[in-house]
Amino acid sequence: MAFSVALRSAFTLVISSSFAGAAFAGGLDRGGYDIDLLFDKGRYVFESGVTYVMPDRKLKNAKDINPADGNLNNRSRSTDASENYAIPYAAFKIGITDDLDCMADYSQPFGGHLNEGANWAGANNETEVKVRTNNYSATCSYKFDAGPGQLRLIGGGFYQEVSGYKSRLVYATPALISAIYNGMGSLDIDGHGWGWRAGIAYEIPEYAFRTSLVYNSRVKYDNLKGSVDLTEVPPPVVPGFGGKLTSVFGSADAPDSLEWKVQTGIAPDWLAFGSVKWTNWSILQSIALCPSSTRSISCRANGPTELTSLDLLFKDGWTITGGVGHKFNDKWSGAVSLTWDRGTSDGYGMNSDTWTLGAGVAYKPTEHVQFNFGGALGLMTSGKSGPVTRGGVVYGNDATYSYGNDLVAALQTSVKVSF
Repeated sequence: MAFSVALRSAFTLVISSSFAGAAFAGGLDRGGYDIDLLFDKGRYVFESGVTYVMPDRKLKNAKDINPADGNLNNRSRSTDASENYAIPYAAFKIGITDDLDCMADYSQPFGGHLNEGANWAGANNETEVKVRTNNYSATCSYKFDAGPGQLRLIGGGFYQEVSGYKSRLVYATPALISAIYNGMGSLDIDGHGWGWRAGIAYEIPEYAFRTSLVYNSRVKYDNLKGSVDLTEVPPPVVPGFGGKLTSVFGSADAPDSLEWKVQTGIAPDWLAFGSVKWTNWSILQSIALCPSSTRSISCRANGPTELTSLDLLFKDGWTITGGVGHKFNDKWSGAVSLTWDRGTSDGYGMNSDTWTLGAGVAYKPTEHVQFNFGGALGLMTSGKSGPVTRGGVVYGNDATYSYGNDLVAALQTSVKVSF
């Protein structure tokens, strides 16, 4: 029974159906890293696509619990928090020899965008936050015979850029001076760093069997820099910094991850697949930003020179996916998947568990061109956010809120050309 026929067509749908589900995983995950093109049988292969994600997270029962910022409980207790976003991807793979393959790709593995606005009761916690990464990667593999199949050794590196923005209502200014100061403050930062990956895979083409284990390292952003804009805040509210634009610096790490994938033929033209991924989101707790004038002093969370911080307080993420793919004929194949992602919020924030059903189809009009179309519908589960204590420090003591079971949807399209 030639299961390998399903491998070339149906496995492509693993990307369409499960990637769309991973695009709104916990933490700041937007699908993470994808090197599946490295396994393509073509000598020269180019692939490009985009996933468009439409979350519908709504916050409710918001309450201002820090009157020092000005009482905001006369504002709306609910707000739409999420923004739609697109995730582009492009990659090129070359088979240098029969045993050595290499690929280069561009992706945006991490990111996030919330826009609650200034008219809700939790505006002193956040009015908008946006994080984006650009990742440029090169990965190679070498395979050799081992038993009934082939063993593949994988290694590579990547360069990553990050940028971030956050705004919040620092002080609810009285009507008498609101025309001069609106009380809003904002943070802009950017940085970059390097990472590496290593892995192993084993394949038995006759049965469309493949299993792989790949580790992606942390990316250290040791050079975060930017500015805190408090020009709309009355100077006495933040002594020494109110009414000013202040350059800041800091450091952070993008998380390392470990992912295991498996696929196997289960009947002629049928394929089963699954994956388990761990992401070390717990390394992101409170990211301190300090005035550039204090560079001679260590910038640390709750340290003597901290001007502001990005408080994330994540716990580790786990993502589990399972599904099946089927080749209908020489031109059409399809796949469906179910993904569970453990939320990374632990009493603070809105990253709860997510369940996602994904589906996709692949159309191959010629031997060298393939079009993929996928989509996903997910349920973001309910929860609440409020004060939590980490290392003896209380975070989230500015506002509380809750959220219900909300829907999220995604669409994906891509094209692959081999020659």
